[in-house]
Amino acid sequence: MNENVASPAGGESWRRIAERVAAQQWPPATLYVVATPIGNLGDLSLRAWEALNRADVIAAEDTRESRTLMDAWGIGTPLMAAHRHNEAAAAQAICDRLAQGQRVALVSDAGAPAVSDPGARIVRAVRQAGHAVVPVPGPSAVIAALMASGVTSDENPAYVFAGFPPAKSAARQRWLAQWCALPAPVVMFESPHRLAATLADMRETLGPRREVTVARELTKRFEEVATMPLEEAVQWLGAQPHRGQGEFVLIAHAAPAMEAADEGVDAATDALLDALLESVSVRDAARVAARVSGLPRDVLYARALARKPS
Repeated sequence: MNENVASPAGGESWRRIAERVAAQQWPPATLYVVATPIGNLGDLSLRAWEALNRADVIAAEDTRESRTLMDAWGIGTPLMAAHRHNEAAAAQAICDRLAQGQRVALVSDAGAPAVSDPGARIVRAVRQAGHAVVPVPGPSAVIAALMASGVTSDENPAYVFAGFPPAKSAARQRWLAQWCALPAPVVMFESPHRLAATLADMRETLGPRREVTVARELTKRFEEVATMPLEEAVQWLGAQPHRGQGEFVLIAHAAPAMEAADEGVDAATDALLDALLESVSVRDAARVAARVSGLPRDVLYARALARKPS
């Protein structure tokens, strides 16, 4: 560590930066959509702190969770509830405040509001009412997981964010087959109590050799990011009891180029799939066709799903 570098807290450099942020434009009658830490209190940006302090009210998904963050950072702005169960009423109340010239900040429990979280309805209502919306970017579990996984690059920058998979296995396997047939990594969230089942369904649907990155407790004390073939994932999860705890981001890596294309599915394999689909499920049809043809099961699952009569 360079001992000549002063800590920014209380230092002259820190004060100058804070003054520059405070001197920026902070227009009234504006909704500030503010990203907040996903676990590490130190990840709140100076601009986010300023926006939360300047707001007349903070609309929060969970006021108790948000109050803990505000107290830690010395932010005394009043809170109002804005969650999925009152989103319509909250949107109207926020629009009324904006019409009076107030500044309103919108936050979720953690990370970016309105991204796989409540808030999008509020943002749409505010924009439709003619008021300004200013995003204040910051921590993101999706971006953090991608940064730690190495699945994207400047040559192959594409990825897909798919949110939460369905809760039931059959629907989840169909969902996985559709999303993971795309030629890009697929990022998803999952809850602790469904994690093992989802990993098992990923193995069943995508095949044992497809790689997955499991990112848990990002930015927190017990952060862990591991990449492995799906055939090892459930065993990895059970190797240590604490691995089933926390918040999770999963990344299904893109299939290798040879596996991603279905050009190798010839007319005979299509005919086999059609015959199988008359009497068995999509999953079983793909499994049998994979054994007969030697083609990847995930490719055949996606093709069988597309060919299954409605």
